[in-house]
Amino acid sequence: MKIMLELFGASRDFSNKDFLEFNIDKIIEIKDLRKEIIIYLDKNFKGNENFKKIVNSSSFCSEDNNIINDNYKILKGQKIGIIPPIGGG
Repeated sequence: MKIMLELFGASRDFSNKDFLEFNIDKIIEIKDLRKEIIIYLDKNFKGNENFKKIVNSSSFCSEDNNIINDNYKILKGQKIGIIPPIGGG
């Protein structure tokens, strides 16, 4: 199945597009998608630790714009959004 990861905020630095695509051959959870994103970052950005921190501290949202937790199962090809924390003081 194809998962389109929509990039928001600081995660837009992960690609020159506003999304990433992952081809996954099984049902996965958000926590597994986090691992896939880290593998992508290791491969394409030589393990950029700041990017990894963004992934590990981000929230994710479903196609219907609901915040989803790490146990949310991705059962079919769909769009998932990654929402990094916004800095502030």
